[in-house]
Amino acid sequence: MLVNLKDILKIAQTEKMAIGSFNTPNMTALKAVISAAEELDRPVILMHAQLHEEMGLCKMEEITPVMLMFAKKAKVPVCVHLDHGTDLDYVRRGLELGFTSVMYDGSTLPTAENIANTRIAVAKAREYRASVEAEIGSMGAREGGGGNDTSIYTDPDAAVAFVNKTGIDALACAFGTAHGFYKDAPKLDFERLSKIDSLIDVPIVMHGGSGVSEADYREVIKRGVRKINYYTYMAKAGGEAISNKEYTQFHDALLDAEKAMKENVKKAVSIFSCS
Repeated sequence: MLVNLKDILKIAQTEKMAIGSFNTPNMTALKAVISAAEELDRPVILMHAQLHEEMGLCKMEEITPVMLMFAKKAKVPVCVHLDHGTDLDYVRRGLELGFTSVMYDGSTLPTAENIANTRIAVAKAREYRASVEAEIGSMGAREGGGGNDTSIYTDPDAAVAFVNKTGIDALACAFGTAHGFYKDAPKLDFERLSKIDSLIDVPIVMHGGSGVSEADYREVIKRGVRKINYYTYMAKAGGEAISNKEYTQFHDALLDAEKAMKENVKKAVSIFSCS
């Protein structure tokens, strides 16, 4: 069942849980996430990031129709989300293709420009009845794990102003997580997270969700996180499942990778559901 981000996060808020949001840059990942969600009977978010194209993975025009097909046929609520759209034209194209939610990421821009561009994204998304996530602060490393590792923690007062001035439906904020693999265990600023949650009236999104401890997942959910972006360790599970095997048929490798990713997703979704 295809839904938008605002509606799926209402489920998370009601049940005091977080929705798992997974990058699905190919059919193997898509099948792993959907089958895991249906087996657990839990809502889920499918994501395509603009960076996927820079990495040589599927183009948005190629993968979006497939994501939408899986979402519409699913037995559970599924949001199809454009992650880290860093330019407004890309976001517009995503909305035209049918994404029910988009993230405009202007976090590297001056605050005034980030606000102005986010307002444009929100206005355009409303034409399609789609939701908008945006980011203030910075996770440091880019989506995919590259770039600067230095985080710029989200200022709670700046978060309030950003939400009020943009009209977004969900806020991604920085409180100690980063994209990609962690060199050391992340040290999360729980008090900052609680402060932000107490001041804003939209759900909080946690980026860099892979590699966080189960205890920390439960703590951030308790403090207001309602969407957790997760991909790195799911992809790692698929790679490890086939790394020490010899295959004569490529499809056998894909099936083994899919099975391993599905089990990893199931574990993550179970934790995020506080079950």
